Amino acid sequence: MTWLNGLIALISLLTIFKAPAKPLWFLALGVTEWGHLMALGSILLALFSWKHTRSWGLASWLAMIATIFYLTPLMRAIRMARALPVQLEARFGHASPRETLDAPSRSQPLNFLDLFRGISSLAPRMTTYLYATHNGQSLSLDLYEPINRPQDGQLLPGVIIVHGGSWQSGDRKELSELNRYLAARGYLVASIDYRLAPQATFPAQQEDVFEAIAYLKDHAKTLNLDKERFVLIGRSAGGQIALSAAYAQKESAIKGVIVFYAPNDLIWGYSMPANPLIMNSQQVIERYLGGSPSSVPNNYRDASPLLFVNSSTPPTLMIHGVRDELVSAMHEERLSKRLEASRRPYFYLRLPWATHGCDVNFNGPCGQLSTFAVERFLAYVMPSSKKHQRA
Repeated sequence: MTWLNGLIALISLLTIFKAPAKPLWFLALGVTEWGHLMALGSILLALFSWKHTRSWGLASWLAMIATIFYLTPLMRAIRMARALPVQLEARFGHASPRETLDAPSRSQPLNFLDLFRGISSLAPRMTTYLYATHNGQSLSLDLYEPINRPQDGQLLPGVIIVHGGSWQSGDRKELSELNRYLAARGYLVASIDYRLAPQATFPAQQEDVFEAIAYLKDHAKTLNLDKERFVLIGRSAGGQIALSAAYAQKESAIKGVIVFYAPNDLIWGYSMPANPLIMNSQQVIERYLGGSPSSVPNNYRDASPLLFVNSSTPPTLMIHGVRDELVSAMHEERLSKRLEASRRPYFYLRLPWATHGCDVNFNGPCGQLSTFAVERFLAYVMPSSKKHQRA
């Protein structure tokens, strides 16, 4: 039993230290976003060891040490939750999130009960549409629509979700909890597929985002969509695509962009690769951009949204874990400085305990804090207003 408690205590160190290899990254994701559940298990193990183990003292102490480590992410999240509403209001002013009687917005950044019971929401309608075809490849989007359409003539603002996957994997089905949550509260949410590397290189993926917007605009009347108001949300590689589309400023309807753990400077990112035992990030970038920085320098420049920040850059919400093993949080630190220098509205939700993919647990510490921030950011850039009623 002592050896088991020792192993549990060793695993708990992943709540503090970065994972040294990919299998341990998956484990780190579990212990940081489900650590509260691991802590309960450690407490039970400590009690069992005290009753049934000869070396009960050592075994129990190991289990209790593990419990403390497993609770550190939640403790940090609680501390952040106390300050987050004031911080968001200081950045964006007071913004009232969209909600309905059946789907209220989050009244607080972190709800302890939701860690265990989950965040409930009405299930929206979901329909799949083909929005583009390229060389025989079909690109589809899943459209999440509120069950109860507005009765006051209000048009629905649009949210476009761009999935992650190192630009070469993944699909529109990933992490759909946020899609359903936002749709239940009056957003028209489109989760899109895009062309993947290495068969398609940048800027094909950016162009796919613009095609998806064009498709939605063409069907705006049928969908009850406000075709002049969209926000892009991207995760990881999808965050880079979302930023590149928003910062290109080719589409005036993009009112803001939200990114989770996204690279934004591929020139710098190539020069500062991730731990090769986690991911060969240089190879991943080369497949996406068609070569190394020396062979395709223009692609690296054009695919680095940080370089395009100016006085007209749309508002930006960044969410990133400090101990991210795949994409350095320095990307968001550096982008924050650029946005600050250009006096553009932004907020960086910096999560000290979190790793890459932290919002995989929608009910966890990262999931709850980020959803609270997302709701208020959307309300800031796409406020409910009579001027957005159907003409």
